[in-house]
Formats: sequence, C-alpha cells, structure tokens
Amino acid sequence: MIATTDRKSISYDPMLLGSVLLLVGMGLVMVYSASAITSLEKMGDSFYFLKRQAIAAGIGLVAMAVAMKLGYRRMARLAYPLLVISIILLVLVLIPGLGHSAGGARRWIRMPGISLQPAEITKVAWVIYLAYSLAKKREKVKSFSVGFLPHLAIAGLLVVLCMAEPDFGSSVALLFLMFVLLFAAGAKLSYLVGSVLFALPFAYAAIARSEYRMKRILAFLDPWAHRHDVGYQVSESLMSIGSGGLTGLGLGDGRQKLFFLPEAHTDFIFAIIGEELGLLGVLALVLLYAVIIWRGIRASLGASEPFGTYLGLGITSLIGFQAIVNMSVAMGLVPTKGLTLPFISYGGSSLIMLMGASGLLLSISASATPPRHPARKPTREAMPAQSPPDGVPA
Repeated sequence: MIATTDRKSISYDPMLLGSVLLLVGMGLVMVYSASAITSLEKMGDSFYFLKRQAIAAGIGLVAMAVAMKLGYRRMARLAYPLLVISIILLVLVLIPGLGHSAGGARRWIRMPGISLQPAEITKVAWVIYLAYSLAKKREKVKSFSVGFLPHLAIAGLLVVLCMAEPDFGSSVALLFLMFVLLFAAGAKLSYLVGSVLFALPFAYAAIARSEYRMKRILAFLDPWAHRHDVGYQVSESLMSIGSGGLTGLGLGDGRQKLFFLPEAHTDFIFAIIGEELGLLGVLALVLLYAVIIWRGIRASLGASEPFGTYLGLGITSLIGFQAIVNMSVAMGLVPTKGLTLPFISYGGSSLIMLMGASGLLLSISASATPPRHPARKPTREAMPAQSPPDGVPA
C-alpha cells in the first residue's frame, strides 16, 4: 500500500525504499571491491574510497529522512532558490583555483574534507524547478512563449555552463529531463521535435570540434580496432563483463580492477559487477532499477496534484536515464558519457543528491492515491483531495 491510511499514519512505498537501500548497500560493497587495490597503491589505505563513500551514504540517509519528513510539497517554495544556487555553483567551478580539474575537466569544487560536484546538484534542482514551473503554467504549457521558450532558455544556460567544464553527459541529462517533463505536461510535440532538429547541427559541431569526443566516437564504433588507444576502456570493460559468465568469478576476485580497467570504481563499476557477480548479479541490479522506475511512475501518477506528478516523473527519469546510459556505456552500446551508476558508483555528490531525491519520491508515494478495486464504488471519504487551482502546493 502506498497511501496514507489515516491522518496519523504515513505509509511509504516499502518496495521503493527497499530497492534504494539495497542499491546503496550493494554500491558500498562494490566500491570497496573495485577500489581496494588502487586505493592501497595510491593512498596507502585500502579503505580510503570506501570510507568516503560510507560517509556520503550516511549523509544521504539523513537527506532522505529529512526529505521524507518534510514532504515534497515544501520543495515548491525552494524551486527558484535552488536553481539560482546551482547556476552560481556552475559558474564558481569554472574559476581557476576554485574549481578542481581532473581528467581534462573542471567539475569539482574542493572544500576542507569534501569535494562538491555542482552538476549533480543542478540535475535535482532542475527537476524541482521544472515540476514547479510546469504545474504553475499547466494551462499555458502548449504556448510557445510561456510553456516552452522560457524552459528552453534556462536549459540552454545550464548546458552552456556544463559544457564549459566540459561535462557532456550532464548536459544531455538536463536536456533529456526537460523533454520528458515537457512531454508529460502536454507541450506541443512539434516544438519538441523542432528543437531537437535545430540542435543537431550544434551537437555535431560540439563533437566534431572536440578531439576527445571524436575519440570516444571512434572507441564506440570499433573498440577492438583501437584496443590499445582510444578504445582501451571500452574493450577492457567488455572483457570484464564477458569473463563473469553466469555466476561471476566471485566477489573480490575480479582481475580487470587490478590496474587494467581505468575508473573501475566510478564510471565502469558495472563492468566489475558483471565480472565478479556474473549475469545473475547484473540481472539483480537491473531488477532493482526496474522496481524503482515502476514504483516511481506509479507513485507519480497517483500524486494528488500536478507538482507531485511532475516531480516524481523527473526524479524517476533521472535515476532511470543515468542507470541505462551507464550500463550501456560499459557494454559498448553508446559512446562514453561520464554519468555515474546511481547509488552504486563512487561519488559523494551524486550519492547524496540521489538519496535526497529518493526521499522526495518516497514522500510522493506516501501521499499518492492507491488504486481502487474496480468492483467498489468510492465513498465520499475515499475521494482524493482536489488539487489547488494552480496545481502547486500551497
């Protein structure tokens, strides 16, 4: 049951909550397995990455509990402040000396004891803003000047700032979230398709003029032809997954993490899961994500007002999109994007923000209207509360 049973009892979706917690626990185990040798060699402590991820998971649990306690409706008031804060952080990370560079990209702001990735905050803030704005303008969402253009303009600003880092994966995620929510809100399909066609030449130019992006395309098209060059990561990832078989080599017994597969505990942790836990482990992982997507959509469609529906769909889409893209990259199905595997990959900012967002999704599930038995006629007491005139929580 996903709804409130009475005014004093709140029931959160146990399947959704359990799936998130299982993924976080699995992530801690796999981060240690994938990083122990590397962290011992580079940091002198085999638990270095595990301890940092465990701290992030602890903060994430607090963020999830707070979000569940406060409820998703309070986020409507924070839509604009959160968006402004994320834009400021995206600007600050580009300042030399303040933004930290690694792997040719400046994506982190380092502070004492923590490393903040503004793009991860921006994704959740963007979903909250879109949910609030679309709920508020739902009567005019089909209008180009009111329902489409303002959201496209803000998305363009966020994408420009992300591409300046550069962070192509987060840019694609932000645009994907905008199109999903605009489509769900009833924006004209011609506007959505037209904007995609208009953006294609710019996307092509962004890829063609970037040497490292062209290398990623080459690695995607034929990783084995570039086995010792640009296709090294993808080919090592494919070998890692392929060697796992049905049941895997055993937890901790993977070989590719022994300095063969770069970023084994971050972008390519899915390959280590396939190698050590095999097809059964991969299917269990996919099943947990499928449950989150299923229950997230179910809760969203049962929300008592449009803001909850759009917010739930946005959070569910964010988790599902990142999971599908990350796993596809590891299997060589799409070019490398640099998106983390939700709740699994090493990365404090991503884990904390996604767990906090999951708390909002659980809050939506607690207030969602449960499906009625078709043979029963709803009573006046069972009728759902009417949404406010503007579709936004008071």
